[in-house]
Amino acid sequence: MDPVTNPYAPGAGQRPPELAGRDEQLRSFDVVLERIARGRSERSIVLTGLRGVGKTVLLNALRSSAVRADWGTGKFEARPDQRLRRPLAAAAHQAVRELGHPQPDEVDHVLGIVKAFALREAQTGAKLRERWQPGIDAPAVTGRADSGDVEIDLVELFTDIGGLAADVGKGVAFFIDEMQDLDPEDVSALCAACHEISQSGLPVIVVGAGLPHLPAVLSASKSYSERLFRYSRIDRLPRDSADRALVGPAEEEGCAYTPEALDEMYAVTAGYPYFIQAYGKVVWDVTPSSPVTLEDIRVAVPEAESELAVGFFGSRFERATPAEREYLRAMADAAAEDGEGGAEREAVPTSAVADVLGRKPQSLSPARDALIKKGLIYSGERGLIAFTVPHFGRYLRTQA
Repeated sequence: MDPVTNPYAPGAGQRPPELAGRDEQLRSFDVVLERIARGRSERSIVLTGLRGVGKTVLLNALRSSAVRADWGTGKFEARPDQRLRRPLAAAAHQAVRELGHPQPDEVDHVLGIVKAFALREAQTGAKLRERWQPGIDAPAVTGRADSGDVEIDLVELFTDIGGLAADVGKGVAFFIDEMQDLDPEDVSALCAACHEISQSGLPVIVVGAGLPHLPAVLSASKSYSERLFRYSRIDRLPRDSADRALVGPAEEEGCAYTPEALDEMYAVTAGYPYFIQAYGKVVWDVTPSSPVTLEDIRVAVPEAESELAVGFFGSRFERATPAEREYLRAMADAAAEDGEGGAEREAVPTSAVADVLGRKPQSLSPARDALIKKGLIYSGERGLIAFTVPHFGRYLRTQA
């Protein structure tokens, strides 16, 4: 079939397969937007899940819902090497402009506060040419969101933006991807700001997405964080949704799948949206005609797995040091040893990893902590460790 019209390729113009099966989250978010618009209190939202389950695509879909509701929106991706002020200020700048407030002076005042918040990141004594300048035309406002304490400043920033939104009967939503990579001090400030806007009933909401241990990151920052956020675990798709993710785009191109082909696709992808898209793309390229058969799937699988080994798994493995790779391989071996019914365990005890390597658990802490910071593994509970990437253990066991 024509690879130019491959409906599973990124940017193909079709509805992304990752979005199949997420109707409940989309409906729930529409309710949240409506409640906040009516002045009712609502919690911010946190999406969690492994890599490849479609969190970013869902986050973008939720932002589109907010845009359709005429809200102001801003989005950024957290990075371990960057503090909160710059990316949040850029997101706030966009959100304020989208509100369409009829009073330019009011808008400029709030934009001046956003600018003051951003500029407070500049190093004391830094030369003018070395200072970062946000692209905001309004002059910085002195005495608001510029104290230097990020918690105080973020509370004031959200309060003033929320007031501007309330003036026009709209809301503002900030979307943060890879939220677990925020600096601990910034996480604490974000929780404090969410608490303040919830107490005051202002129409501002934060929607974050991150790895499964994100709730633990938030809880470690503020003990009351569980009351601030509505947590939603994003997992692999059930069989009917996984089939729909394949069949829907194919039908738009006049193609079908045999029942046996769909059985095999679910077996090899396990319902993970990223794998559905990756395998679906290769299947489309190698299949000569409709319908897609079991034999077509079997022909495509080796090529799809080869591409995943380089782009999805290999690129992550290459980021690890030799000591960290040793730890990852030991994790993979430990996960395969005692899985129920022969299946691979999702999480393994850190002591089991140490046993595989013949080392004391304490001696492996530096490698484990570094892998957590790199987002390759996570600890859902004390003493247990798991891969952030589905099937990563299986990939490691197939490598020399």
